[in-house]
Amino acid sequence: MSGLLKETYRVKVANGGERALKIAMSEAPPDLILLDIMMPEIDGYEVCRRLKADPRSVDIPVIFLTAKSEVADETLGLEMGAVDYITKPISPPIVLARVKTQLAMKRVADFLRDQNHYLESEVRRRTEEVTAIQEVTIHAMASLAETRDSDTGNHIRRTKHFLRLLAEKVRYNPRFSDFLCDSTIDMLYKSAPLHDIGKVGIPDRILLKPGRFEPHEFEIMKTHTTLGRDAIVRAEQELGLEVEFLRHAKEIAYYHQEKWDGSGYPEGLSGEKIPLSARLMAVADVYDALVSRRVYKEGMPHEKAVQIILEGKGSHFDPDLVDAFLELQPEFQEISRRYADTVHELEVKAEQLSTFESK
Repeated sequence: MSGLLKETYRVKVANGGERALKIAMSEAPPDLILLDIMMPEIDGYEVCRRLKADPRSVDIPVIFLTAKSEVADETLGLEMGAVDYITKPISPPIVLARVKTQLAMKRVADFLRDQNHYLESEVRRRTEEVTAIQEVTIHAMASLAETRDSDTGNHIRRTKHFLRLLAEKVRYNPRFSDFLCDSTIDMLYKSAPLHDIGKVGIPDRILLKPGRFEPHEFEIMKTHTTLGRDAIVRAEQELGLEVEFLRHAKEIAYYHQEKWDGSGYPEGLSGEKIPLSARLMAVADVYDALVSRRVYKEGMPHEKAVQIILEGKGSHFDPDLVDAFLELQPEFQEISRRYADTVHELEVKAEQLSTFESK
């Protein structure tokens, strides 16, 4: 057989199964294996089984070349993964033709496999690129709001972590399980920083006011929900398409001030008419507003903030989300500590407010 093939191909000969396996697993594996069944040490069936069980050799085509000519023997060989079965005595032209055919098929298979690997890596690269663009877009838009608001950037960091905690806690609740999957929770986490993007459109005299709003000032402040949603919509219109990853951002920006009993704004929605993304944001946002220090107020003790949220169960907040929040108190407190506003940050904001008031 070696003499028949060596005129056309480079041939390696193994006089036993173990030697054959070493050649197949080498750094230069063969493109095709002709395998006898009756061999010393281990028979050809076992060699074939090991070849097909190992990722390094699974794609090497195997042709059984044997004196065992029973149909059952041939059937077993093909079932084990061989691509062909040739019985002895051989016909040289037939052997050469079958070897040539299998090598041609191997080249096509290798080409397709390489193409698939390339396409998979390209899809992975493009997906990573799109994800990075999403995150940069959201971060850039959120940073705009941060530059205008008297709150610090840590408010954005805390609230997005709060929201993800709540979402993961209730994801198996029958009310929410159809909506909350890994990808949705991840997108809610990324979109949460845009909840106050509309504040870029609120005048400084209102946005930076350190005290309570007059009724007419509050009406202006309430428009930040609509301004935020519209800013995202306009960005989509410029692109000429609706961007899926911004869908939750629009909901959060527009509806996060709605209340469970319908007394919120901008539309006065109630109950489950309020998107879940906005209901999650409402709990996260209110808790942080209560416990965080601002240049014009001290932070409220955690226990008091919890009591206020509990009192809002079924009126301000979705009852199931309040129950989840109550179970997550240690985690909420840890996030508050981890991303606490520094004295320097508060001093900078105080100086900004002082400058505004002097003007």
